[in-house]
Amino acid sequence: MHAMQYALTLPADYDMAVIRDRVARKGHVLDDWEGLGVKTYLIRERGVHGSPVNQYAPFYLWNTVAGMNSFLWGGPFQGIVDDFGRPSVRQWTGLAYEEGGAARSPARVAVLRRQQVPDGAQLTEVRAQAVRETGRLAGEDGAVLAAAVVDPSRWEVLHFSLWAHDASKAGGDRYEVLHMSAPGRDRSPQAL
Repeated sequence: MHAMQYALTLPADYDMAVIRDRVARKGHVLDDWEGLGVKTYLIRERGVHGSPVNQYAPFYLWNTVAGMNSFLWGGPFQGIVDDFGRPSVRQWTGLAYEEGGAARSPARVAVLRRQQVPDGAQLTEVRAQAVRETGRLAGEDGAVLAAAVVDPSRWEVLHFSLWAHDASKAGGDRYEVLHMSAPGRDRSPQAL
C-alpha cells in the first residue's frame, strides 16, 4: 500500500462551492481506476471544525505503484495542474490498514494525524505502535477504515481514518469527505 496527498490551500475568501461542484462533476472519474484502493476527496473550510484554512486535499491509498504513476503521469492529475498549478505531492509507505465496524457506511469525515518518530526510537516498536493505533481507530464506533503510513525521509507516521459520523476519538486535522472512489478497497492489504 502506498499513500499520497496533495493539499491546495486556497484564499481565505475562496468560494468552496467551486470545489464542491468540481468534485460533484469529476469525482466519478476514479471510481474504477486500476491500482487505486481508495481516494477520498477532502476539504477543510476556514472556521469550520477549527480549520484555519480553506483547503482541497485529496488523500489516496494505492494498491499499486503502476496505478499511482498512471494517475500522476498521464491521468486526471493534469486537470489539477492546469487549474491550480502543480502542487507538491507527498507519498508514504503503508504500515497498517484495517476496515472499521462502519465499513459499509458512507465516509463523512476524515482525520489525519501526524506523528514524528523520535530520534533513538526502536523502529520495530514504532511500527508496532502504528499497527495498534490503526486497530484502535478501526475499532471505534463509527470508523469506516483506518491506516498508518510512514514517510522515512521525514520520519513521520501519518494516521488516516474515515468516519461515518463523529470523529472525536481520532484526534488530528478534520476534513469533510465529498466523495470516495474505492475500486480496489476490497484488495487493500489488511496487514503489511
